[in-house]
Amino acid sequence: MPRERSPRVLVIDDDHRLRRFLEINLEDEGYIVISMSSGRAGFEAVLTQHPDVVILDLMLPDMDGLQLCEHVREFSDVPIIILTARTDRDDLVQGLDLGADDYIAKPFSREELLARLRAVLRRVRFSESVQHSPDIVRGSIALSCHDRKLTRSGKSVKLSHTEFKLLYFLLSNANRLVSSDELISKVWGSDLMGNTDNLRTYIRYLRQKIETDPGNPTQIVSERGIGYMFIDAEQP
Repeated sequence: MPRERSPRVLVIDDDHRLRRFLEINLEDEGYIVISMSSGRAGFEAVLTQHPDVVILDLMLPDMDGLQLCEHVREFSDVPIIILTARTDRDDLVQGLDLGADDYIAKPFSREELLARLRAVLRRVRFSESVQHSPDIVRGSIALSCHDRKLTRSGKSVKLSHTEFKLLYFLLSNANRLVSSDELISKVWGSDLMGNTDNLRTYIRYLRQKIETDPGNPTQIVSERGIGYMFIDAEQP
């Protein structure tokens, strides 16, 4: 049986020390690392090197990282993990809106880096494994497993791998309260259990795409301290 190919990780960051930190730790885990110090070189590497994951710093010398993320999404659905300082909340929101799959807040540890990378690769494999499954329809909401598109009242919206996997589990368990730990385990992996920041962030983005009034949700509802439920009024 042929050996599975090692994932190729493209790192785009102008900080030499951070790039070296990423290179050493990722290569030590068996990843193939492609390292670029500028946005233009990184964009060219996406085109020619066909990475499995992109780790992208938002602060680049020649190109805004958000702009680069947007350009990549015009032709590729390669998973993108953005690196951001904790104070860059607006940039983080915009990056996820532009199609980034996850984020790592600086400073971060080797363990968090590896856990998030493993989680993103699992979400890609999950998307590929269910792409021939039938669409899930809940009232005016339809989720296409083939192309990871959400349709709400006829309007189509493309989802990131992360948004797709989270929404898939919520729709598959409609009218059942799913605990936060179960959702985190399913979407991000058990090694990130207890970290609810990402879950709350992505619930908020899904509500913006699904709810008529995201500030007063009626379809993705929460039970404080327990978890979330997708309400399907048409399902008994």
